[in-house]
Amino acid sequence: MVKRKSASSSDSTDWNYEAKVIEIEGIIAGIEAGELELEEVFDQFAKAVEYLRQCESFLQQRQQQVDLLIETLSDE
Repeated sequence: MVKRKSASSSDSTDWNYEAKVIEIEGIIAGIEAGELELEEVFDQFAKAVEYLRQCESFLQQRQQQVDLLIETLSDE
């Protein structure tokens, strides 16, 4: 597995999947409200994309862990 820079932040003890999802939802709500300047929309969108990448990496890592546990159970 190749780790990206964003994946390392998901290893941090202060990183939280649910908190990132809430942040993404907040960003989306802010963009949809239409009250941001265009440049801020792009900045917020870029931030949301980075958070989504972090979440995807987190979920992939956890899926690999689950697959390994299932394989271990199957071997027994």
